[in-house]
Amino acid sequence: MADIGAAVGVTAPAIYRHFDSKAALLVALFDQVIDRLLSHAGEIVESATDDQVALSRLVAEQVDFAVDEREMVAVYVQEVHNIPGEDRRRLRRKQRLYVEEWVHLMRELLPDLSEAEARTRVHAAIAAVQSVHNFDSALGRDELDSVLTEAAHAVLGVPAASR
Repeated sequence: MADIGAAVGVTAPAIYRHFDSKAALLVALFDQVIDRLLSHAGEIVESATDDQVALSRLVAEQVDFAVDEREMVAVYVQEVHNIPGEDRRRLRRKQRLYVEEWVHLMRELLPDLSEAEARTRVHAAIAAVQSVHNFDSALGRDELDSVLTEAAHAVLGVPAASR
């Protein structure tokens, strides 16, 4: 908590005036992130000209999130099991809603896919993109974005939409 406080210019006790515990702070942070991703996914699906464009935009947003907020991804992976069960289940429900946006598009684009296969491909694509938190690729931002985008589309089995 002292490190967090130092990062935002306050003391650890000041943080505890707003959050009962480290877990409460993490829950608030994770809620904010998944709410933002879920909201953006809905906006992307609603505004896209077609399903392939929507899926490509979801991939692009996931790449931006994973690269720009790799520390957040790392904290989530490391700490999600340490938050209270009820909060963890609520966050997982929100994540499922986010994944369902992708699954729906996958089933429209590849109607022969079973729901389970579509969901598996989506989870695998998101995991491939978010794996960037585990290493320093030594690639420049544009090249990293390109590699992650290509990997995600390969896992999904749907080519990126033409720009």
